[in-house]
Amino acid sequence: MQFALQREWDVAIEAARAAGDVVRHYYRRKVRVRYKEAGKHNPVSEADLEANRVIESHLRATFPEDGWLSEETRDSPERLQKQRVWIVDPLDGSREFLEHIPEFVVCVALAIEGQPALGVEYNPIREELFVGAVGRGAFLGEEPVKVSTTQTLSEARFLASRSEDRRGEWDEFKSEIRVELTGSVAYKLALIAAGRADATFSLTPKNEWDICAGAALIEAAGGRITDRFGNALRFNQRHTRLPGIIATNGHLHEPVLQLLARHGKLVEKAKG
Repeated sequence: MQFALQREWDVAIEAARAAGDVVRHYYRRKVRVRYKEAGKHNPVSEADLEANRVIESHLRATFPEDGWLSEETRDSPERLQKQRVWIVDPLDGSREFLEHIPEFVVCVALAIEGQPALGVEYNPIREELFVGAVGRGAFLGEEPVKVSTTQTLSEARFLASRSEDRRGEWDEFKSEIRVELTGSVAYKLALIAAGRADATFSLTPKNEWDICAGAALIEAAGGRITDRFGNALRFNQRHTRLPGIIATNGHLHEPVLQLLARHGKLVEKAKG
């Protein structure tokens, strides 16, 4: 049976690779950087902006009727009226990019009626292309991939953010789980989808563009992703901030929720 999103699959890969060429070009060069917040938080470089323009030119030219949501484009409420919306982060892991740590990805995702239908993530330094869609499966390059089969917390490899670890947010869990520091959140999700790690979670808010491509990959590979309270994720929302996430191979999802409950992290109620 023919895959219904074949054209979208092909164009999203083409866009991600083209943006990856831009990112690779700037990787070992001195780039201009500004910060979205005081205190040198959320850096954005000319690589982010140029990669964003490349992706947008590919997708808007091919799918002009679709909505658009990107970290590096001014948001418009017009997307809320669209059934299909492209959700893009042209460089997830800008800090790793600037520090020359090759743990960042270009992210291109398609959400249909709020669900992550297709996800592409490309690490241009390691030349890793992750792509997946529910109904077709997940791939690393040309090879099909699936989530791991690990079923116990003590045997699991959890991927953690360096910044969250520096703030001590993982300290209380380290007596129960094995933590490995890894770059961008999107890259973590791709590695879990490919079976190279077992789980991650973040108790800090994330934006839709950080998560959507990885959510498509996780689900295509047989895993599970929710918000930090265990609720299903929906994309193309008016407010794009998600209240943290849990992403696992599926087997570990309930054990992770139990872990967070033991540490008093599920006492809040999710909104909506």
